[in-house]
Amino acid sequence: MNVTEAINGRHSIRAFLPKPVEKEKLDSVLLASVRAPSWANTQPWEIFAVTGDTLGRIKESYRQKYADKAPAAPETPRPAGWPEAEQKRIQQLRPDMERICGASVEQFADLNQNMFNAPAVVYVCMDKTLSEWSLYDIGAYSQTFMLAAFEQGLSTIPAITLTLFPDVLRRELKIPEHLKITIGIAVGYADKGNGINKFVSAREPLGETVRFFE
Repeated sequence: MNVTEAINGRHSIRAFLPKPVEKEKLDSVLLASVRAPSWANTQPWEIFAVTGDTLGRIKESYRQKYADKAPAAPETPRPAGWPEAEQKRIQQLRPDMERICGASVEQFADLNQNMFNAPAVVYVCMDKTLSEWSLYDIGAYSQTFMLAAFEQGLSTIPAITLTLFPDVLRRELKIPEHLKITIGIAVGYADKGNGINKFVSAREPLGETVRFFE
């Protein structure tokens, strides 16, 4: 597998099998991920990898939060709004999913609230004193992690829903107060029998997003 094959082959998986991720595979992915670039080699990422009973407790606490209609409080805030082009792509997502996945799309909300049934989640944190420059590095780390996972036969999805209730995460993972929870990445083996995993989001042609100058 070359890099281009990994980039084109990886896509977000929304339903995972209960099969645990082997520790040696997760270690291999995490070891590869630290080769991501960062400003002045700051390597601002701090990683909390969770599986097993601890992840089970987090999922149960999240379910209770949803049942109680607790307000979401991700530490990386949502945008105040989306520009027109981005809003159009967001609005097209659901119709595209329905066209490709059919009735399977109806389970999307439930899967979201149950962390996609993933057997492992990696939380990427950084010091609260850092700025958007380091968030760029966090993004580079996250993509490196997901590509390395794909090479190991694992599937992933980065999702804000994984970070909606930081009080739960801080309690279960002992995340220090000086760290900001930036994103969660669910990882595991794709449930290939679930129709929702047929969906691969579209990409705009280069002419829509790239400006060439000679």
